[in-house]
Amino acid sequence: MTGHGGAGGEYKDLVVFLAAAGVMVPLFNRLRISPILGFLAAGVLLGPDGLARLADTAPWLAWLTISDAGQIRSLSELGVAFLLFMIGLELSWERLRSMRRLVFGLGLTQVALCTVALAALFMLMGQTLVSAAVLGMGFALSSTAVVMPVMAERGKLGGAAGRTTFSVLLAQDLAVAPILITVTVMAATALAGATPAGEFDPSVLRPALLTLVPAAVGLALIVVLGRLVLRPMFRSVARAKARGQGQEMFVAASLLVVVGAGLAAQAAGLSMSLGALVAGLLLAETEFRREVELSIEPFKGLLLGVFFVGVGIGLDLDAVAADPGGVFGLAIALTLLKAALIYGAARLWGVKNRTAIETALVLGPAGEFAFVILGAGLVEGIASPAFTRTVMLAATISIFTIPLMALIADRLTRRVDTARPDLPEEALEPVGAENQVLIVGFGRVGRLVGEMLAEHGQSYLAVDSNPATVAKGRAEHANVFYGDAGRPEMLKLCGVDTARAVIVTMDAPAKVDEVVRTARQLRPDLILIARARDERHAERLYHLGVTDAVPETTEAALQLAENTLVDLGVPMGLVLASIHERRDRFRKVFQEAMPDNLARPRRARALRSTTRS
Repeated sequence: MTGHGGAGGEYKDLVVFLAAAGVMVPLFNRLRISPILGFLAAGVLLGPDGLARLADTAPWLAWLTISDAGQIRSLSELGVAFLLFMIGLELSWERLRSMRRLVFGLGLTQVALCTVALAALFMLMGQTLVSAAVLGMGFALSSTAVVMPVMAERGKLGGAAGRTTFSVLLAQDLAVAPILITVTVMAATALAGATPAGEFDPSVLRPALLTLVPAAVGLALIVVLGRLVLRPMFRSVARAKARGQGQEMFVAASLLVVVGAGLAAQAAGLSMSLGALVAGLLLAETEFRREVELSIEPFKGLLLGVFFVGVGIGLDLDAVAADPGGVFGLAIALTLLKAALIYGAARLWGVKNRTAIETALVLGPAGEFAFVILGAGLVEGIASPAFTRTVMLAATISIFTIPLMALIADRLTRRVDTARPDLPEEALEPVGAENQVLIVGFGRVGRLVGEMLAEHGQSYLAVDSNPATVAKGRAEHANVFYGDAGRPEMLKLCGVDTARAVIVTMDAPAKVDEVVRTARQLRPDLILIARARDERHAERLYHLGVTDAVPETTEAALQLAENTLVDLGVPMGLVLASIHERRDRFRKVFQEAMPDNLARPRRARALRSTTRS
């Protein structure tokens, strides 16, 4: 019985978290407040300083609290890894190279500048050089896990501010391993007793730097194995899915990649999130990136929610109440100083005023890696325990302010001229498939349509659910991805919201109907052209709202008639005119079956086309 009770206790925290996610997040959404704040508030409410305080008088409240914060923190690390993996899917090695000036220029400048300035401030507050350096390095980093969802929620990721912010955050993630190594070096110097505490001994630098070798080797192995294994593995999973063995295999493979890459990076001394980012970058080069993105999305959101709940649980209200002026004052001072430094660094690297303001404000608060670095400083015995805990409280409070800082940034930047982009051109490449023609089905018909579009300078993106067809298209350097276009989420990922037209070329009538119905629901104004099996199928497609349907049997008959008449000596002009006339007559018959509410918009489009002609 005890074992069952223990197991129930282990699952109790998970049940409490899921209940909070099901209540707090919809409530905050209805109030038009960021769901991130909902998770943070849930963490405070469900933590030891929330409802648990009342458990002595009302024991049943213990079942509504989270008792094992360590378990929540373990899960939250996966949430950050999933976030970085999704970011990697939206990038590519080429895109990353194009952003190198912002990542390795602005990003590393920000880390170095904030570390030095914040360390100087901590020294003025009475800390030793080593302690101040650790505290400065910890607070110099920002929160990828909070900032990126906030930017995404406000529609900023694809713009100048989103690009700049991500570049700085990526540089910070890359700096985590060297910072942790630096903390180890400082600890080795102090413990060796070769120099007075607080001073640096270069003689211990060499053995400490040897710890970089496993990190470099591990990162190289992740990249090499990823390039060799990922595409064949997902191709095999896609073939199994095509045989009807279920979507769950794709989900399992996606989870394996994220968790496996993260654990491999951890084993090499790097952060789990960095390993997940590299895995995302590798998958971004394959045809499976869209399907993987759909598979991972629900887990990412839920696990990030765990992270935010963990941050809320970590807020020690007793310590805050003991010295509210000191904790809040320190949080405000550190955040404003860091934001001012980031703004200056951004302007130094050529970022325009509006983008620099937005970037500085959302990156001013502390981040999740601050707790890792400050915790390492405590463990190594080189940071003042009491003061470090105060800084951790200030860091937690500052994380709570990130959605507010984003709102303030919006208000401030409305007064700044936004007539032109605020970033260098290399950072402004579009992430999505905007203003392209979307081809659904890339068999012989779809491939020919793509070739004709390319020949006339029209960009396209194709999607097909047959892995062999996709592999063949990719081998020919076509812009084709694996996925099921009958799902609205897939069409959205493929850019249906901004597509110039959608062409459905599949030879399965039921699937064509499904794609047409979904696309029309997402975009009532979309140019939608579909392949039909015969006249009856064409009539049904017009009823579903296509702009044009092309029946195979009718087109084959017209083509046969055209070739026959030309071979018999009838002038080509007369033949083409009669063929077009007959095609228009068929189209008119099919369209008469359309409901009036669908026919009116189509007639309006036809009228506009005639007017332009």
